[in-house]
Amino acid sequence: MFIKFLYIVFAYLCGSIPFAYIIAENVAKVDIRTAGSGNPGTTNVFRSVGKGAGIATFVADVLKGFIPVYFAKLIDNSSSYSVAVAVAAILGHIFTIFLKFKGGKGVATGLGVFLALMPLPSLLAFSIFGLVFMFSGYVAMGSICAAISLPLSFYFLGYGVEPIIFSFACAMLIVYKHKANIKRLKDGSENRFRIFKRR
Repeated sequence: MFIKFLYIVFAYLCGSIPFAYIIAENVAKVDIRTAGSGNPGTTNVFRSVGKGAGIATFVADVLKGFIPVYFAKLIDNSSSYSVAVAVAAILGHIFTIFLKFKGGKGVATGLGVFLALMPLPSLLAFSIFGLVFMFSGYVAMGSICAAISLPLSFYFLGYGVEPIIFSFACAMLIVYKHKANIKRLKDGSENRFRIFKRR
């Protein structure tokens, strides 16, 4: 029991690693908390530091969610324990102890967590993100649509009650973390994100 508890703490600390802050600081001497939107996440690193740093942040944030959950089965093979580890990793990212509990919005780390738990619905959600982002140019809209699609995918693919409830809770948390973006989308002030800028 103590080992299982320690592993959950490890998952939280792993999720808490502020890769956006670390990468921005080391690549460009930028404090990502005061640059751009102030959010220590992938999109802000893309905008404030550059594509390479943004991609590195995205991959690192996905892995810090994926790795603890993927290896949780070595401690306890039950789905409920894997979900507990997943919750710890996501909360670590959003409420990181290393940045005074002010972290990112949980999208990339959430993707990593769900890739480890249920790959197919996660890939469907990532595809939805890509489509919405490609046609709208809004990262926030793509993230929100992807998050909402997860519990729906679990339901229609015949998953049990536990993953549906967990994915719904995660979706609501991600939507809540995007409340400022939702307001800007409504009033038309949200910035579009362009990977390939027009000349």
